[in-house]
Amino acid sequence: MRKIMPLLAALVLLACQSKSSLRQEVQAFLDDYTQTFQKLYYKASLAEWKANTMIIEGDTTIEAASRRAQEALARFTGSIENIEKARKYLKQADQLAPLQVKQLKAILYMAADKPQTVPQIVKERIAAETQQTKTLFGFDFKIDGRSVSTNDIDRILTESSDLTERLKAWEASKEVGKALKPGLVRLQKLRNETVRALDYPDYFTYQVSDYGMSTEEMLALMRKLNRELYPLYRELHTYARYELARKYGVSKVPDLIPAHWLPNRWGQDWSALVKVKGYDLDGVLKQKSAEWIVKQAERFYISVGFPPLPQSFWEKSSLYPLPPDAGYKKNNHASAWHLDLDKDVRSLMSVVPNTEWYETTHHELGHIYYYISYSRPEVPILLREGANRAFHEAMGSLLGLAAMQKPFLVHLNLVPADTKVDEMQSLLKEALNYVVFIPWSAGVMTEFEYELYTNELPPDQFNRKWWELKEKYQGNAPPEPRGETFCDAASKTHINNDAAQYYDYALSYVILFQLHDYIARQILHQDPHATNYYGNKAVGDFLRSIMEVGRTRDWRELIREVTGEDISARAMLDYFEPLLNYLKEKNKGRRYTLPPLAD
Repeated sequence: MRKIMPLLAALVLLACQSKSSLRQEVQAFLDDYTQTFQKLYYKASLAEWKANTMIIEGDTTIEAASRRAQEALARFTGSIENIEKARKYLKQADQLAPLQVKQLKAILYMAADKPQTVPQIVKERIAAETQQTKTLFGFDFKIDGRSVSTNDIDRILTESSDLTERLKAWEASKEVGKALKPGLVRLQKLRNETVRALDYPDYFTYQVSDYGMSTEEMLALMRKLNRELYPLYRELHTYARYELARKYGVSKVPDLIPAHWLPNRWGQDWSALVKVKGYDLDGVLKQKSAEWIVKQAERFYISVGFPPLPQSFWEKSSLYPLPPDAGYKKNNHASAWHLDLDKDVRSLMSVVPNTEWYETTHHELGHIYYYISYSRPEVPILLREGANRAFHEAMGSLLGLAAMQKPFLVHLNLVPADTKVDEMQSLLKEALNYVVFIPWSAGVMTEFEYELYTNELPPDQFNRKWWELKEKYQGNAPPEPRGETFCDAASKTHINNDAAQYYDYALSYVILFQLHDYIARQILHQDPHATNYYGNKAVGDFLRSIMEVGRTRDWRELIREVTGEDISARAMLDYFEPLLNYLKEKNKGRRYTLPPLAD
């Protein structure tokens, strides 16, 4: 026995030394990789920022610079050497620290997006994506031959009661799809080909795998959300059909809602259909400046314990519409940027003083503060992301929701405290935003991109499939038949430059209601329909507990830990439960026409 014990001790010591040596070797690789990655990522982000904020007709230099920077980053992240090393080390994952394993997996995931095992395909894809962005955001929208901005189109669709004017605006918004279709056809092929080089069957499956889920699991979850919300959405759809027909003076209520009747280019948000009595938030905000809108959003975050935004944010962001004589265009879609994965945070917006931009600004700064919160030494550069992609959107949307509730608005003197508010109308307005969004995101967008990439939808079926899904999930129809000359799906930004990830937004809405429910009931002890986060440091502490860990934790464990339950539509359904009976009463005698969803 005495002879065996020293031998065992020696073997254990040797094993420990071997594990320690391996971890040191892996850490050296990760440190070297991270240093180069961050430098190349920053250069690529700067070039992409310029390509999105300075779109000049006929200029090719900015586009070429962006393409070169993206190619340099792709050569590194997709290099055969890095792929082989990451794979080699992951074979010994049980000997490594958990954060090392997470970083190695992140390296392989990034490699699959643009692997240098197929360098020519990667180069072609980068060029195609750069050109697609330029085409999308450099497009000259016109109504009756006159150039208009997307803000102009949105204003008509939100405010006009003239169906002829609305039709012109809606059709103008879809013209960009014709220009984008050839590029989308090319990207469908190139995106699939790049990820297949690292054994993913298609680009949609690749993107879904970032959640640790299969395509079948994600589709099942999305379809479950749609089924759960179908009874409420059916009531909303019926309500909207009859109310819109009355508004436009149409005697025969259509079975499907014509797309140009809705106050949003894609029918993803119908909240403008309802004006809540007692609220004239647009009227109040029009008296403010665009700068006030952004500064007020910052003041909110500071009030719950976050730091002021860095001065570089104000100096480097592009926050407001370009002047008419700017000589160039920019991407008008609101977005938040973490250019160096450290201190350089920026936002790209076109803020004007209205309700939509007030909410959007709170949303976008939610992303910015998420970036700031996890940009700390404890979170490796490669894990500076949300717990999953949906968490980032959930945090932004959560703060957008909070900023629109009456006690919050009263606190800011945007709504008088003694204002009599029709609470049911207020809830209806929220449902026309949040509930209406689920059939669009979990249904139309997710299913279309699944068809596009997993089932390799033929180009001569793009528009037909798009409108089949619009009818099935949203109960919408085009004003008149639209053939394959059009590509209405491509008019949506994300189809082009944030592909196969739109289920992120559906999940984010589910998560936001879970987080809001917890904050309201467990921290504020307030009705979830009437909260005021403003100035509550405990709310800030709760939000930071989620934000500051970045992607160092498993997202399923994290949501269970912070809310006490798995991801679920329970909180969302509870929130809107009072509305369901109200709508059933409102819709008595009306005909229901929303197509049923199969189990």
